[in-house]
This record gives sequence, structure tokens and C-alpha cells, in this order.
Amino acid sequence: MTILGIDFGTSNTAAGVMRDGKPHLITVEPGRTTLPTSVFFDYDRKETTYGSVANAALIDGREGRFMRALKSVLGTPLMREKRQIAYERLTLIEVVARFLAMIRTRAEAETGTPITQALSGRPVQFHSTDMARNAQAEVDLRDAYLLAGFADVSFMYEPEAAAIASGPLDKGKLGLVIDIGGGTSDFSVFARDGDVTRIIASHGVRVGGTDFDRAISIDRVMPLLGRGAEVRNALGDGRHTAPNAIFNDLATWAKIPFVYTAENRRMAADFAKLGVDPAPFARLNTVLEMELGHDIAFAVEDGKIAINASSVTETAIDLGVIAPALTATLTEDALLRILADHARQIAECATQTLAMADVTAEQIGKIVFVGGSSLLQVVAGTMQAMFPHAQQEQAEAFTAVADGLAIAAARDLP
Repeated sequence: MTILGIDFGTSNTAAGVMRDGKPHLITVEPGRTTLPTSVFFDYDRKETTYGSVANAALIDGREGRFMRALKSVLGTPLMREKRQIAYERLTLIEVVARFLAMIRTRAEAETGTPITQALSGRPVQFHSTDMARNAQAEVDLRDAYLLAGFADVSFMYEPEAAAIASGPLDKGKLGLVIDIGGGTSDFSVFARDGDVTRIIASHGVRVGGTDFDRAISIDRVMPLLGRGAEVRNALGDGRHTAPNAIFNDLATWAKIPFVYTAENRRMAADFAKLGVDPAPFARLNTVLEMELGHDIAFAVEDGKIAINASSVTETAIDLGVIAPALTATLTEDALLRILADHARQIAECATQTLAMADVTAEQIGKIVFVGGSSLLQVVAGTMQAMFPHAQQEQAEAFTAVADGLAIAAARDLP
């Protein structure tokens, strides 16, 4: 019997099994052991594609519905609402189930064995301020696994899985996993007893890479579409500021597919006529009419990655898809300001994790960075300031959790 370890992430997904005593990652795309957690429903071909193929369909401008960051919606009423998605009516649980079924099928093809059990990673807190939603999120994810053809699924905190896969610790020292993913930031304090990893405490907060993207987009991009701009009243004198809701949704990965409503299109058209400065609202109108929300989100993500490169202090977010030569400037200083509150929340969660473990920062001998967003300088710098004497280990950002899940899953085998 094979238990498949699956790290179903907000932005990327990986899966693994044990082979010859070592974690073996499944080739989930040709030549790759990770794939974007993306889904594209193709209107013309009436087919569903996943991962890089789904991303390419969006970039190529194919007619259809693109979805990403579905993990962020787990636990909310949106998951169980039946809605028209391209050419069929589905719930988002069914969409997640199809993605997981695809992973299962590819794992079965590579291992040559049927797979009916999974050990799934999960954040410590799907929703750190709403415990009812946090509990419901695991229910939703479990239902998606069962619908995907798994007979059984169990869950492990993602930072705990990463701790299992991490290297040795110095004698008398503890380790701290810092897992900054697409949707959450998670921490685990751990010890080593020989080859056995002992988890002392784990904690998490709902802040991650997609939140960084959202904050950057709201601050740098959305003003170019009319956020904060004034609109003349349709009747009589006076002005009012354009409502923020549409801009906030356009900046949020999980909400972009639901922005293109007739009501929003009418509102944008009215703003383009009544705006004190009509140009930004004309761009908003273009974004809604051409459904460019995800193109903007990818451009923002590219800008975030570019400004994080060594020695880069300024970059341009390319918005040429909206209007020729349109860009939004992103500087290193602006990024630090935009993400300051997120960095504070992450630091507070790390401090709370130490308190739960009843240890001090000086007892941490090694910090293990996991997750794509842990590579951001604003995150790494904040953590390094908190643990100046700790050895720093950069784990495989996108696969460390899957490695640990594969190891843990094999231990559960009879």
C-alpha cells in the first residue's frame, strides 16, 4: 500500500512517496516536481487544464475561466456554492477535487500502484481569526480529497512536515521552521532525539505571498485604475470617492474570477463618464471588459520577485496589457513600507510560537526557511533580526513539506 504525501499549496503543489528509504517527489508536470495550483476551464475546447498549462492558457488569451489560490477560500461559504464556471455548474470543492484527482492519477502512473490514501499538509491556521472557519476549512479539504477518489486522508501541519525533512541540529539546540507560503505563515519549534523529530509547538497566521501581492497591487497598481479617485455625482453637484470593494477584489487572487459581473461593468462604465479624471476609470473599464485581472496579478507577482533580487532597488510592474507602456513603479523602500504590517504579524506569530514552546530565541540553534515567500528579503531580514545567532538553512522552498509528508506517510504504513 502507498500513502501519498500531498502539499496542496495556495500557489504551488507537490507530492511525494518514499522510495529506497528516501523521499521521492512525483513528476507532476513534464520534467517538474512542482506545479502551480492553477486551473483553467477552456470555453472552446470544453476541457480543464492544470498547472503551467493552465497558466499558459491564460497568458495566451484563450477564452475561459482561470482560478488560482483556491486554498484561501477553504472554510468560506464560497466553497459550497454551485455556480456556473465556464461550460458547467460546479462548487469550488469540486474544482479542488478535480485538481487533487489529477495529482493522484499522475502519482499512480509514476508509482505503478493504485493510491487510495493520502497524508495532506495543512497550515496550522487556515483562518487565524475565525476558528469556526478554520475548522470548516479542513472539512472542506477532506471532502475534496474524498471526492477525488481517496478512500482516506489524514492531515499534518506543514511546518511539522518540513521539520521532519530538515537536517541535523547542534547538540542542545532547538530548530525553528519558518514556513511562509502563498496564503499562510507557519512556525514549528522542534528538537531532534536521534533520528526522531520531536515537535514542541506549532503556530500560524493567515498571512502569505498572495497577501503580499494584494498589498502591492492595492498600493501601486489600483490607483492607476481609479482607486482613491473622485467621481462626480450622477445627479446634482458634488463628488464622491470611488468605492474600494472592486479594487480590493481585483487585487485578490481568489476573488478575481468573480469580479466580472454585469453590475461591476456598468459601474466602471459610469465612472469612466463621471470621473473627475476619466483616464484611470477607462483603464478599469478595459480590465473588466477584457477580463485582465489575472494578467495584472501575475505582473504584480513578477514585480515582487524582481525587486527582491540582489542589488535591485527599483523595478517596473509591466501593465502594458492594459495600455501601451503603462507601468507601476515599485521600489525597495516602497516594498518595505507596503509589507511592514505583514512583517509585523509574522514576527508576532514567531514570538507567540516561542512562548507556546516555553523557549527563548537564544535556544534556537537553527532556523529553517520554507516556502516561496520566505525568500523575500523583508521576511528573511525580520527573522534574522529576531534570531541573530541561529544558523540559517534554506530548505527546498517548494518541496520541503512534500518531502516531510512522504517520510511521515511511510512511517504510518503497517
